Amino acid sequence: MYDIPSSRRDMLKRCGVGFGAMSLAAMLSGEQTQAGINNPMSPKQSHFPGKAKHVIHIFLNGGASQVDTFDPKPALDKWAGKTLDGGNFKTERKTGSVLASPFSFKKYGESGIEVSEIFSHLGECVDDMTFIRSMHADVPNHEPSLMLMNCGEARALRPSMGSWVTYGLGTENQNLPGFIVMCPNGMPITESANWRSAFLPGAYQGTHIDTKSTKVSDLIQNIRNSKIPYEQQRKQLDLLQRLNQKHFEPRAEDGQLESRIQSFELAYRMQMEATDAFNTSNEPKHIQEMYGKGVHARQCMIARKLVEKGVRFIQLWHGAGQPWDSHDDIEINHRRLAGQCDQPIAALIKDLKQRGLLDETLIICSGEFGRTPVVELPTSGANAGKINGRDHNHYGFTTWLAGGGVKGGHVHGATDEFGFRAIENKVHVHDLQATVMHLLGFDHERLTFRFSGRDYRLTDVHGHVVPEILA
Repeated sequence: MYDIPSSRRDMLKRCGVGFGAMSLAAMLSGEQTQAGINNPMSPKQSHFPGKAKHVIHIFLNGGASQVDTFDPKPALDKWAGKTLDGGNFKTERKTGSVLASPFSFKKYGESGIEVSEIFSHLGECVDDMTFIRSMHADVPNHEPSLMLMNCGEARALRPSMGSWVTYGLGTENQNLPGFIVMCPNGMPITESANWRSAFLPGAYQGTHIDTKSTKVSDLIQNIRNSKIPYEQQRKQLDLLQRLNQKHFEPRAEDGQLESRIQSFELAYRMQMEATDAFNTSNEPKHIQEMYGKGVHARQCMIARKLVEKGVRFIQLWHGAGQPWDSHDDIEINHRRLAGQCDQPIAALIKDLKQRGLLDETLIICSGEFGRTPVVELPTSGANAGKINGRDHNHYGFTTWLAGGGVKGGHVHGATDEFGFRAIENKVHVHDLQATVMHLLGFDHERLTFRFSGRDYRLTDVHGHVVPEILA
């Protein structure tokens, strides 16, 4: 029942509270719009309280070998050089006998999880990590497997995981993109398709940064106008926004137009924070020494700074093309590649933990698939005649996670004795994606977008949360 004011004083008091609430709503609304255009990146509520607020996805593109990194298989030593009963494991290329791992494994931490010698720094972090040794995908080809891991669909045009996350949660910092992709020296295969927004509004697409440069002005080009002062830029942009708004009003369904208008405003706002966010030279000496030297040290330091500044989804690629694709010389290539990123990734985990950010930051590390336990027999191309590499393998591989609500010091699932096929507690890529969304506070079946008469989601019509890895 409505409570009637007892006096004129009481009525004025209530009206004052009401006007204050209206003013607050108007101010909050102003934070979410520019020139009358809704800001799609404003923070949003998830379906339920999530453990993770940020995601850092480390991509070992090309397909790291699980049996040489995080899934030790003593049987490979026993059967080395021998043909397996029933023939050798094959995915798409001709293969030969069993190839033993050239690397030794060691138990680390209180959990005693075994990790390859080439990831000795990460071995120090196993008590904060969950290893899923029973991952599997659909096909042994790079392009569709990259699309499956990033977009939940191997063939058709779909939004990326980072786009779905920012669509669902927005971002905490309106002066930086909510979804940032770092890849040194170019792009991976399928390029920007890996971080596209597809039919979601363009504001949710990842912002690609080539981290080969150490200069902030080269990392993010064309966001600062050196010809006019900052205040004048603001006046110009305000005029541009008013003109854009008049143009946008009769075209409100044009998502590309709205995204372009948003990009002008974001570029201006980035001038305030981008210089600090992407500058690692101002980090204390002990922090720089902890991460080490090189592009991957910078990427991981930048990722930590972006998490501190509220960026929602950050993806770190190892490099252009498919660097981990070791069809030959696997000992040389994997040792070199792990040497570039082992210390920086371990430092990222330790740094987030010491700052109290690991519990709210989910770190994921994986390739698009794994590699065979048997040797590849290349007959043509640059690696012809080399019998020291492994073919693609989507039947079984390892993904590890840390922070953000996952168990520490835990191993989930297993491959067979040779590390070829997932056989115990199998986890499909869609299951991983469903679990990531759960950790962020979403029911993956309910986070949908209506397009072409159908409700779409990251996991399509598949995926189950893996409760065994949740803390």
